[in-house]
Amino acid sequence: MSGEQASDREFDRERYGPWAVVAGGSEGVGAAFADHLARAGVNLVLIARRPGPLAATAAAVRGRGVRVRTVEQDLTAPDALTRIRAATDDLDVGLLIYNAGANTHRGEFVESDPVGVQRVIDLNVTAPLLLCRHFGRRLKARGRGGILLVGSLAGYLGHADIGVYAAAKAFSRIFAEGLWLELQPYGVDVLELVLGVTRTPAMRRAGVRLDLPGVAEPDQVAAEGLANLAAGPVLVAGGNLPVALARSGAERATLVRENARAVRALLGGGSAAARDVAGDQPVASARPPVPPA
Repeated sequence: MSGEQASDREFDRERYGPWAVVAGGSEGVGAAFADHLARAGVNLVLIARRPGPLAATAAAVRGRGVRVRTVEQDLTAPDALTRIRAATDDLDVGLLIYNAGANTHRGEFVESDPVGVQRVIDLNVTAPLLLCRHFGRRLKARGRGGILLVGSLAGYLGHADIGVYAAAKAFSRIFAEGLWLELQPYGVDVLELVLGVTRTPAMRRAGVRLDLPGVAEPDQVAAEGLANLAAGPVLVAGGNLPVALARSGAERATLVRENARAVRALLGGGSAAARDVAGDQPVASARPPVPPA
């Protein structure tokens, strides 16, 4: 990860510290959030399902001189909030980052496994709602702080085979806008940070092409999100605003069909796992081509 940046030194620790909770904080963008916050002197509670990357990231950020607690937890499990509360109820938490949303199931919806579909909803809708409600109430009473939800360009239009995931990401963005309105009068900032294709271990494991122009770096998007916590309710990161605008047009049938063709062309014979995250790829349109996200 990069050395200390001016934005880290200028981070408002009084407003967003002294503790931050990062759900999905073990690798990729989550680890980058943790590193930036540690460089700013913010103590961390890192939550992740995989123990190896969680321990490695915790050790790295402890090296920055901050205190770190870890919670090895599947966020879709019924005991998730109880175990997170056990690790955080005695802390002065000023920031919640929810970076754990991912697509965990693919296929035609009418032929899908209901259990697999429900897991996508639980990870991308139910779990963030529970955490936002719990920590949002604490931040409201505190009178300052922030909530950052990591979103996806997939949430700007419908996709075959990952339609539930895309819909969940659309829900997240609209929910963030409403929560921003509700908490703003109490000094609590809410930001939905919308990502395109980002060079993360998860993307690499999925077989997504990361050699295309415009692929964002985790350090870049994490820094952008933290620097703009007060600029909610929505920020499209990594230079992907043209993609989001292109996907927001009124001619929905044309946009959805052209995006599906673009995804097929970009992924070709790629793996099913690669197609799971194809929603973060750019939409094709009659306008000049959008650079790959």
